[in-house]
Amino acid sequence: MLPALSRIGRRRSLRVGAAAVVVLGLLLWWLLPLGNPAPTGTLTFSTGVRSGVYQRYGERLEGALAKDLPEVSIKLQTSEGSQQNIARVATGKADFTIATTDAVATYLRDRKPGADRLRGCVRLYDDYIQLVVERGSDIRKVADLRGKTVAVGQPGSGVRLVADRLMTAAGLDPVADVTAVPAGIDTMPKLLEDGQLDAFFWSGGLPTTAVADLSARFSIRLVPLEDALIRQLQAAGGSTRFYRSAVMPADAYLDAQQGQAVPTVAVANVLVTTDRTSAAMTEAFTRTVIDSRDRIGREVHAAQLVDLRTAIYTDPLPLHEGAKRYYRSVKP
Repeated sequence: MLPALSRIGRRRSLRVGAAAVVVLGLLLWWLLPLGNPAPTGTLTFSTGVRSGVYQRYGERLEGALAKDLPEVSIKLQTSEGSQQNIARVATGKADFTIATTDAVATYLRDRKPGADRLRGCVRLYDDYIQLVVERGSDIRKVADLRGKTVAVGQPGSGVRLVADRLMTAAGLDPVADVTAVPAGIDTMPKLLEDGQLDAFFWSGGLPTTAVADLSARFSIRLVPLEDALIRQLQAAGGSTRFYRSAVMPADAYLDAQQGQAVPTVAVANVLVTTDRTSAAMTEAFTRTVIDSRDRIGREVHAAQLVDLRTAIYTDPLPLHEGAKRYYRSVKP
């Protein structure tokens, strides 16, 4: 009997040992990315002007990506804004970017190079259109810009696109009726402060640091963009459907608004790439954008508004396959 019992014990021990090996193997497979190697290589992220929200967001996102994707070399590339960003990504000069949905839709409508290759990853935060004047200015509405010197954004910016459309909706010719200055948010505030501008348009998340800093040292006011103007803007159809009525909260710029909310136009931003970017890279990039929201949001307030529940809605762009993988992985 004893030899038989010994054989049974050995068989039980072997079974237990084999089970332990299987469990250990499964644990290692789960903990280590053996079947899904981490992305490697280089990527270029096209941002915006140096003091704008795109650039500040990009700088902080770069740090989060460096931590999450240690084998990827990340290069930030400043730009004039949304229109230039889209063109760069579509033509392979950058891998990822941020752009407003109206700029994306316009690029698609015009069938510019590489338009069919564009893909969305994340719906980010909203840009608010800000028309800034000196507090004592006689400019009370967009139509009052006639005959004025107005900064309208650089040619490749998203603000240039919407500024021209707003002035047109208000009955102005953006070329003939104003003296248009192609400046960005990095120079607009100083030009206004020095009396070289009567007004400037800006499109950005709230608050934009450059506008907040200006309001702290110089007396400014935000011109309201009323519903009637916005309806006229939207009546053009096409990519103007991405504009909607919004309100800048009273505490966006305390000194400038003096406790008053300001009606305006908002347009969503999306994180954009192309079908050239691998699914693994896009999935990892998308994950970092969502996971770093609160950390980045402590320094760039607009980033706090990135919401997993709405991030998937990247209209007018289809979702990249890698972004789809990420959203499936976090679906409850």
